[in-house]
Amino acid sequence: MIGYYVHHHGLGHLQRLGAIAPYLTSPVTGLSSLAPPPGWAGDWVQLARDDRIAPGGGDDPTAHQRLHWVPRHHLGLRTRMAQVAAWVERARPALLVVDVSVEVTLLARLMGVPVAVVAMLGDRTDAPHELAYDVAAALIAPWPPDLGSAAGSDTGADTWPAHWRAKTTWVGAFSRFDDAQQHQQAAPGRPSGRRVLVLWGRGGDDVTAAERSAARSATPGWEWTYRLGAPAEDAGPTTVWDDLLQADVVVVHGGHNAVAEVAAARRPAVVVAQARPFGEQLHRVRLLAEAGIAVGVDRWPPPERWPRLLDQAVAVGGEQWRRWSFGDGAWRAARAIEELAGEHR
Repeated sequence: MIGYYVHHHGLGHLQRLGAIAPYLTSPVTGLSSLAPPPGWAGDWVQLARDDRIAPGGGDDPTAHQRLHWVPRHHLGLRTRMAQVAAWVERARPALLVVDVSVEVTLLARLMGVPVAVVAMLGDRTDAPHELAYDVAAALIAPWPPDLGSAAGSDTGADTWPAHWRAKTTWVGAFSRFDDAQQHQQAAPGRPSGRRVLVLWGRGGDDVTAAERSAARSATPGWEWTYRLGAPAEDAGPTTVWDDLLQADVVVVHGGHNAVAEVAAARRPAVVVAQARPFGEQLHRVRLLAEAGIAVGVDRWPPPERWPRLLDQAVAVGGEQWRRWSFGDGAWRAARAIEELAGEHR
């Protein structure tokens, strides 16, 4: 039995599980306060929420900066950890994959369960991350190994100690569209013209409608379509994959899954970093830009920059995404998980 813990912020962690699970041959149980992904066939432990602070409780959430989120006397946290512990006792898993939580990593390891942590870009040298990465049996990095030092210290991973790198499997970026990528690389009957797809997510949006409108107004030769989470804005009846294949340039935030979806479609892109803890998106955007894979910007640009940015993206093209997304990253991650589970089964 393999357990897979899914963090509830946004949908990226859940989508990673959805991509990896079909390649796992061992039974897998999901643990999350999110609902299971569509079509989930395995067991699912619905965890209590721990991110809602009630009046009069929940102080010292970092335990004096040693952890990330452990507010004192928080009923949701206590219930959540008890649910995880009860499942571990009942299922006795060979391995728990954690995507992501320092606290769940430590809880499982304290109960004697080996843990594989899904690593993330950014500066992870804070005390809680150091502890979690140290105790993990393995780290799974969803980006390619040969680009780890392309942006110098900006990538984060190149500053990792040797004992982290020794237990890391770099699998490349992967997404729910990797299977579609194998069967369709170009859109039949794709209309001519200059089309921009804005692909945004549900993990928080720091770009205003006025900023998006100004960008469109500043580029009169381009037709803009928006996919801004669910429900989609101006999305029409097509799927995200169809929209990707129709786009001449994709404007995408710097989150792992959104970038991986653009990579699967091999579309020219402008990747925009949003503010995230530990500089995760900023690190990814700078890595992509310095490797010459996509155009990268640290924040949503002013209107006058957009014409040149779109032209630059067209000039870069989309074929360099092959260096970021191999097309089989989910399979590689599943194999690493199975091998580790087999060692500890």
